[in-house]
Amino acid sequence: MENTTWVANHTGRSDFDLVGLFSQFKYPALLCLVIFVVFLMALSGNTILILLIHCDAHLHNPMYFFITQLSLMDVMYISVTVPKMLMDQIMGVKQISAPECGMQMFLYLTLGGSEVFLLAAMAYDRYVAICHPLRYPILMNHRVCLLLVSSSWFLGSVDGFVLTPVTMTFPFCRSREIHHFFCEVPAVMKLSCSDTSLYETLMYLCCVLMLLIPVTVISSSYYFILYTIHRMNSAEGRKKAFATCSSHMMVVILFYGASIYTYMLPTPYHTPEKDMIVSLFYTILTPVLNPLIYSLRNKDVTRALKKMLNVGSVFQESIK
Repeated sequence: MENTTWVANHTGRSDFDLVGLFSQFKYPALLCLVIFVVFLMALSGNTILILLIHCDAHLHNPMYFFITQLSLMDVMYISVTVPKMLMDQIMGVKQISAPECGMQMFLYLTLGGSEVFLLAAMAYDRYVAICHPLRYPILMNHRVCLLLVSSSWFLGSVDGFVLTPVTMTFPFCRSREIHHFFCEVPAVMKLSCSDTSLYETLMYLCCVLMLLIPVTVISSSYYFILYTIHRMNSAEGRKKAFATCSSHMMVVILFYGASIYTYMLPTPYHTPEKDMIVSLFYTILTPVLNPLIYSLRNKDVTRALKKMLNVGSVFQESIK
């Protein structure tokens, strides 16, 4: 049976057509330009944030180590979908081969799953820093941080390894048009001519578990954080703690909200247009917003950026 399915998917026409965003808009060239600018902003913003944290010794602590990993994930995440989408629009091509589709699906599932767990690790880090400040260096030592980050990457890759092969081995004998701008699992599943209800139920349960554990960690962490902030005597301490946590919560709401809509809401609530717009949040907008949220609202990062700019200006003057 598996061989028959494989042959059905890999004989005849084995590529797909990505309908994409641009067909939905009146001015596709303008949209293409906007997405290209946003893509460059995401790449440059996250790269600068990684370099700042790497070069400034004052930023060598667990919180910024996690932010570095988040920025790395965002750079890879947006690079999985946007470059092909832009090139296809410029070249007038919509096709994507089955292996390319499978690879794209695996990468975005792995990176998305990894980010889900990393955000939970970041919430736990803030809980320890605010609720147990004296024990923070011990509880969040370098070994613990590496364990949390490597676990996030591992669990994300499990998501990719489980869902991608199963999705791509279904027979696709309907239209080859994927009503999306990349190979997202729900959009690809709609093309299958076999009964996918059992798989969709299992995928739903898998997503519930993947989101339930991190959401529980995040909710518990912030319950104790808010309780501790409320009991703080120092107004300055309350302000600093709240600013740090609110930045993280903005990222969590954006990313988790879009993920819950895509993978947990029943099918009747979905339309191709809505799905593409929601996917924009966690594939394009979140990667560009993360460095802005963590830099503009963070005095340590803005101080390090000013220091880097001052060093650059002094170096240029010395050359002249």
